[in-house]
Amino acid sequence: MKRVVLKLSGEAFLGGERYGIDLKSLFSIAREIKSARSNNIQLALVVGGGNIWRGARDQGLALERVISDNMGMLATLINAMALQNVLEQVGVPTRVMSAIGVSQVAEPYIRRRAIRHLEKGRVVIFASGTGNPYFSTDTAAALRASEIGASLLLKATQVDGVYSADPKKSKNVTLYKQLSLSEALRRRLGVMDQSALALCHENKLSVRVFNLHKPKNIAKAIRGQAIGTLVTP
Repeated sequence: MKRVVLKLSGEAFLGGERYGIDLKSLFSIAREIKSARSNNIQLALVVGGGNIWRGARDQGLALERVISDNMGMLATLINAMALQNVLEQVGVPTRVMSAIGVSQVAEPYIRRRAIRHLEKGRVVIFASGTGNPYFSTDTAAALRASEIGASLLLKATQVDGVYSADPKKSKNVTLYKQLSLSEALRRRLGVMDQSALALCHENKLSVRVFNLHKPKNIAKAIRGQAIGTLVTP
């Protein structure tokens, strides 16, 4: 049985909007997930919250970091609830599990229960990051993938994969088809934050980085097709 974790950033929920949730984009993601599911794939999702709250530091406000990060965790929960509803509308059984206590709207994250949901063919959405401030949802994705024994972590991004430099700032860049986690850590290539990469490296977890906006890319990545960049232990 193949078990994978897909990390969706808050930007995935924006579509053409500047803020909030674009339901057309969400339904498109849900249909790709539905088309990619099969009897031999167990799928969990980790969602970001940047479409709702990107943190006080980004806006130059005077909120404490802990408060700002807690707000970000709640933003991921809103996204998880929306995605759950859309997935179920297209016929995909889904459970939301939260790292912080919100028992009226989501189950608490319990590792063995999450694995059981996956074994029963449900998609599990991990919300609220790690449940702790100072950690990104990238780190949450690496943590959950390691905890549930996933064979691969997928990261949907705004570009085609991992480049030698920021392709939005320079034209003289190289797109890598494959590289190692140790090289990505050493060169700070921006695959994920350093904590997430270190966790993947420690647990020998491969990461595939791909472009969210190309049609059927989510389905291709879930099925294991060679798109984007594969970052290996």
